Amino acid sequence: MYYICMRKYCNCITNRLHRMATTVVRKPASFRLRADLIEKLKRNATRENRTLNNYVESVLLDVVCHEPNEETKAAIEEVMSGKNPQKVYTDVEGMFHDILSEER
Repeated sequence: MYYICMRKYCNCITNRLHRMATTVVRKPASFRLRADLIEKLKRNATRENRTLNNYVESVLLDVVCHEPNEETKAAIEEVMSGKNPQKVYTDVEGMFHDILSEER
C-alpha cells in the first residue's frame, strides 16, 4: 500500500510511482533486532494488513526519503537564522492567518 506523503519536501512520491511502474530488485538481508521491537513491528504490520517485510521496507523508505528539497532547505535556513522573525509562529492560528492573507 502506497500513501501520498503530505510533506512538500519529500521526494518519495515520484520514487514510489516509478517503483510501481518498474520491477524492483530486492536483495536478501539479515538483521538482528530486539525481540520486543520485532513484536511491535509485527503488530503494526498486522494492523495495516501488510507483511512484516513490506511494513519494515516502507518504514525504512520513509526514513531514507525524508530529505528536504532545496526550497525547503532554504526556508529552514532562513527561519533558523532569524532573518525573518515575523514568519516564526507561536500558534497555528497565526500561521493560517498569514497563509490565507498571502492567497488574497
